[in-house]
Amino acid sequence: MELKTMILGHFLLVSLALNAGFIFKDYSKGKYNKAQHILTFKNDSLVTKPPSSKPLLTDVIDLDHGDPTMYERYWQETGDKTTVVIPGWKFTSYFSDTRNVYWFLEPEFGNAVIRLHKLVGNAVTDERYIVVGTGATQLFQAVLYAVAPRNASEPINVVSAAPFYTSYKLITDYLKSGLYKWGGDARIFENDNKPYIEVVTSPNNPDGSLRRSVVNRKQGKLIHDLAYYWPQYTSISLSPADHDIMLFTVSKTTGSWGWALVKDNEIAKKMTEFIVLSTLGVSKESQLRAAKILQVVSDSHQNKGHFEDTQPFFDHSYNLIAKRWERLRSAVKTSTLFSLPEFPHGRCSFSGRTFATQPAFAWLKCEGETDDCESFLRHGHNIITRSGKHFGDSAKYVRISVLPRDELFDQFVDRLAVINST
Repeated sequence: MELKTMILGHFLLVSLALNAGFIFKDYSKGKYNKAQHILTFKNDSLVTKPPSSKPLLTDVIDLDHGDPTMYERYWQETGDKTTVVIPGWKFTSYFSDTRNVYWFLEPEFGNAVIRLHKLVGNAVTDERYIVVGTGATQLFQAVLYAVAPRNASEPINVVSAAPFYTSYKLITDYLKSGLYKWGGDARIFENDNKPYIEVVTSPNNPDGSLRRSVVNRKQGKLIHDLAYYWPQYTSISLSPADHDIMLFTVSKTTGSWGWALVKDNEIAKKMTEFIVLSTLGVSKESQLRAAKILQVVSDSHQNKGHFEDTQPFFDHSYNLIAKRWERLRSAVKTSTLFSLPEFPHGRCSFSGRTFATQPAFAWLKCEGETDDCESFLRHGHNIITRSGKHFGDSAKYVRISVLPRDELFDQFVDRLAVINST
């Protein structure tokens, strides 16, 4: 038995060595350079090397998720300005601020949030409670927990006007809570004078439209999801948003983190209770990194002398997305196969520009006889998108991320133009 084990062991080692040799040989010949990124370590940091040549037309283009890698280059250009060094002893205690009911909120993060909102002018922060969460997803769950009645005979309905964000339904029904349940499209919701919760997303994910509440009855509780209410995506109005519950995130700017601005102290406390029970607060390291990045965003506009080599963040982001939407619309207009929604123009109180909304996602429609746009793009052209049926709408629509790296977006637009020309 020992002899057999030794022989088998030697055989496995030889097989592993041969496979490693073949992989090295393929890399040497450039087989993987066009389709994959190679990870290397430099100065104890993980560095991603982009492909050295343009991807093949046969490569799969995945634009299903809103992965904000478009911003990588900007943050690389800022150098060490966003670097955070945390001593090992720094966060020994569970508590960030023992004087605060929201004891896991890092003061640096709270101050950075208030500063950024006052700079942009997109939300009222005075007399508001800041509740930090691990992204808007956790905050959405926390809000549902906080506003749902405790002694109701049945779960309260949660609704949103279609097309609505995919995850609203999934998150609402995930825990099969006795407090709340998904009620569907707010436009066709019949509540029979019962309490309800309506989620208002503006600009909307997936279609980029500017939204207001739809049901508008006194029994309702409103949650305003303003994740995309930033000046690279849409114009900021003269009057800052002033709603009872507002959810924000910079996940489509810097990668992660979310917070809520809440007017009612009791709702904020219940949200905090949910976050404590589910994750015992929010990572202090993450909050500190988020605070640093938000500070740099504000500094890039208010202390431009320290950013001679880079544009202010929102100026850079606006210009980049504007160019992408211009290229995308040009590609779509080459034929009648696809269409995109048109958006109204508005003057931005932050930048002074007058422009139409340029969302983080494109709501693309397949015209004509194509009834399943997602399958048409996936199986016919290796473009992965998300079908409109997941957003409570027709399968003739797909949501497409406008936020990938330059190389991927360029390839997508080129391929879309080829589809239109055939």
